Amino acid sequence: MSTLYARDEVALAGIEKLRFFPLEVVSGHGSTLVTPDGRELIDLSATWTASGLGHGHPAIVEAVSRAVRTAPGSGGLSAVHPDSVGLAEDLLALVPGTGERRVYLGHAGSDANDVALRACRHATGRRTVLAFEHGYHGGVGVAMGVSGVHVDAGMPADPDAVFIPYPNPFRPAEGDRSDQAAVDADAAASLARAGQALADHSIACLIVEPILSDGGLVVPPDGFLRRLHELCRAHGVPMICDEVKMGLGRPGTLHAFEHDFRDPAANPEIVTFGKVLGGGLPLSAAVGPAEILDHPPAAALLTTAGNPVCAAAGRAVLATIVGDRLAERAATIGALLSDSLRALAGSPGADRIGDVRGRGLAIGVELVDPATGERDPRLAAQVVYRAWELGAVVYYVGGNVLEITPPLVLEEAEAGRAVEILGAAIADAAAGRVDAEEVARYAGW
Repeated sequence: MSTLYARDEVALAGIEKLRFFPLEVVSGHGSTLVTPDGRELIDLSATWTASGLGHGHPAIVEAVSRAVRTAPGSGGLSAVHPDSVGLAEDLLALVPGTGERRVYLGHAGSDANDVALRACRHATGRRTVLAFEHGYHGGVGVAMGVSGVHVDAGMPADPDAVFIPYPNPFRPAEGDRSDQAAVDADAAASLARAGQALADHSIACLIVEPILSDGGLVVPPDGFLRRLHELCRAHGVPMICDEVKMGLGRPGTLHAFEHDFRDPAANPEIVTFGKVLGGGLPLSAAVGPAEILDHPPAAALLTTAGNPVCAAAGRAVLATIVGDRLAERAATIGALLSDSLRALAGSPGADRIGDVRGRGLAIGVELVDPATGERDPRLAAQVVYRAWELGAVVYYVGGNVLEITPPLVLEEAEAGRAVEILGAAIADAAAGRVDAEEVARYAGW
């Protein structure tokens, strides 16, 4: 164990650690992370998508440097300044919607979701939140209590949360994944459960991820979100679309919900953002109706929310995503990456790859026991460890799914190298060439 990692073990609280291997980094550039000994690693996580523009992006460096030099205070709690107002205006212009709308600015996707949930409860006078099994919406407050991932791990659910299944085309509840009827029935059953819950008129809001990220990078069937929203509208229930991890260019569109929503007059009532929005700095947002987000006044107070530095970074991030057409780039490089991963078929260990799925640069590789097709979390832990040894940073979600979410600036050559590393890591783990005892020291999820 190195000196830096040893220092971490005695200084930083374990309650905030999620470790998959002993990763130490001292710098980064583009899609590359650099270790203390100078080793360069391809970053296939982008810090769980938070470093979506990569490391040291010049637009963020310039914006933050300017803001630090001339910062008018440290937040937007009791004052206004150009970057907080400008960021809100930028978001209103980029997020489709109708009527009078407002923007909440916070520090992380967790607080954006928590505030949106609490605001919906206040606006509707109802308390029940409809959420999805294995979903993730945050690590604090109501957002934590409606996150199926936390509930799965033993945390108490919010007493007024109702969880319904998220349709999984690779693992339909009944029938075989090769049977389209079984896949369709799985989605229909989830919609039916949602309809039953909505019909009792106790639902304050529904919160959903357009792609189930930490629950296993599950991509729902086409049209599922739109039909879910139609049910919500029929019952007068606002939908919160959690784009914290999967939005802002990553899925090959600016917003992940755009895949299903084509009518500009019918969009999710509230859309939440975080991670990539701050370019590596703490920043989040919720965009939604004024009648929901304006009340009650002073009910969501964070002293440094909307601070000049983070707000400036956010504006630079949005301008870069749009100006550099990073959504289109994500679609192109993501398709190349996905096709290359599928092309591993026939190579050593490839029978452990049950599925390659995703949109744009949000890709999931599901690892399975080839004899049964069942999830293989032990293999996933060994693969990410071996990938780190070979030169790539990638984590797993849902127990057995490699989550590949590199910076949106990933180069084509880097994508090719990443596939080589992942293929070798899977082959080595499948052949028993990874130290299982060493891997077991790192718990992951």
